[in-house]
Amino acid sequence: MKDYLIKALAFNGEIRAYAVRSTETIGETQRRHNMWPTATAALGRSMTAAAMMGAMEKGEDKLTVKIEGNGPIGAMIIDANGHGEVRGYVSNPQTHFDLNEMGKLDVRRAVGTEGMLTVVKDLNLKEFFTGQVPLVSGEVAEDFTQYFVVSEQVPSAVALGVLVDTDNTVQAAGGFILQVMPGASEETISTLEDKIAKMEPISKMIAAGLTPEEVLNTVLGAENIDVLDTMDIKFSCNCSKERFGNAIIGLGEKEIVDIIEEDGQAEANCHFCLESYVYPKEELEGFLDEIRAQANQ
Repeated sequence: MKDYLIKALAFNGEIRAYAVRSTETIGETQRRHNMWPTATAALGRSMTAAAMMGAMEKGEDKLTVKIEGNGPIGAMIIDANGHGEVRGYVSNPQTHFDLNEMGKLDVRRAVGTEGMLTVVKDLNLKEFFTGQVPLVSGEVAEDFTQYFVVSEQVPSAVALGVLVDTDNTVQAAGGFILQVMPGASEETISTLEDKIAKMEPISKMIAAGLTPEEVLNTVLGAENIDVLDTMDIKFSCNCSKERFGNAIIGLGEKEIVDIIEEDGQAEANCHFCLESYVYPKEELEGFLDEIRAQANQ
């Protein structure tokens, strides 16, 4: 089953809902970075949330999520956009601990309980929108819930889950975000809280083969849901040799000359997909020609 996301309304428009299967997307990230289980769970939960947040925006809008706690995993950086494309990396991908007292991967210990969750949105306006909240648990889902309530003033319920197999591969990943719309009745809110309290962990639902539609049906009741749209979700990195080349040009003539004299070539590595780009001496000299030609115009 491919990864995809659904957008829906529930309870006659009083609840806005998103649900996603992200197993293949998180699996590709795990393979690229050779992540260990606890790191996979932490970054996988974060990327799953970011994918749904990207789907909340318009097509060309994009956002960056940064979670930086005081745990050994270090910073997690995730990019997502309105086309269902998401990418992410973590500072220390080989982070793992024994299971916690609940028998689950100890994401809280890896992320830490002190730090910040920051969301920067590029909405194609003059200035970026930035929202930032302190971490409240390090379990990620609770931290995104806090972000929506504090930074966007939208009461929300966020569920995120990643199951990692014994060989470190991703068995299942997915999540949902439920948001209370203005004017929602107390009865609807109470019903929502009751249903969430009784639901199975989201990772178990995805592992059992439930689709995003079936996840929402299970949590909210099929009779209460109106699916509006579906969107494919995938790992996608927009890095390229040209992009890194422009960055090298931006270093300026002196810096490029120093690189040529000291190393004879330049190499750039993408943090997100780990692709490497090599610029031999001839290409660096071509960059110098471009800089000098622009200076003489």
